[in-house]
Amino acid sequence: MTLADLETLVYARPASLTEMPTHYCPGCTHGVAHRLIAEVIDEMNLRERTIGVASVGCSVFAYNYFDFDWVQAPHGRAPAMATGVKRVLPDRVVITYQGDGDMASIGMGEVVHAAARGENITVFFINNANYGMTGGQMAPTTLPGQKTTTSPRGRDVETQGYPVRAAELLATLEGASYVVRRSLHDPKNIRLAKKAIRLALETQVRGLGFSMVELLSICPTNWGMTPVQSLKWLEEHMIPYFPLGDYKVHPAVAEIKV
Repeated sequence: MTLADLETLVYARPASLTEMPTHYCPGCTHGVAHRLIAEVIDEMNLRERTIGVASVGCSVFAYNYFDFDWVQAPHGRAPAMATGVKRVLPDRVVITYQGDGDMASIGMGEVVHAAARGENITVFFINNANYGMTGGQMAPTTLPGQKTTTSPRGRDVETQGYPVRAAELLATLEGASYVVRRSLHDPKNIRLAKKAIRLALETQVRGLGFSMVELLSICPTNWGMTPVQSLKWLEEHMIPYFPLGDYKVHPAVAEIKV
């Protein structure tokens, strides 16, 4: 790279991301979430201290994309594994990266009890309202009336219940210190998501307890839409049901300037 290149460079791959080609579908915002997390880890100089716990689902190959240590958890058990890693290696920064099928379904008990115990870990929760990896089945976060491969007439709340609002649920637990919901559907909200990721990791670094950032994400392939249509659908349908905002912020976190 020449000096002229450096003078014009405005965007580069974070050191915490590898050059591995992505397996995600075109338009999927998992890649945006990956980049934000990697950028924050680089900016906080945490790469050599961070250990990630990969879940099962579309995010299962996170360990191929992030250039720091990872372990693979059984389906839904990432918070339990993260708890073990953090207790054995308390000087490490331990994160989980989980989808809605993994965290809000089979793994709901794990994340609830990790938060209730106040485990000093950070959970990144990607909510795209369906089981993305296995063909777009109804998930705990599928909206009322939303069509999926297992709810072809739309989710019927009388027989299939209501969607789980994970941020609101976890915020009720005393062990949780930082619980927020953000979205990845436009530049403004992506910037706000990055700030939330920074505050979640600052919560852990300062030993303040459990932190979770829920990120609303799109799934164009399983939603049967173009990426542009998906972004609009998220804004018009997901955000009204899953309002963006801060659901629990420890006073010490509120004072952090980022």
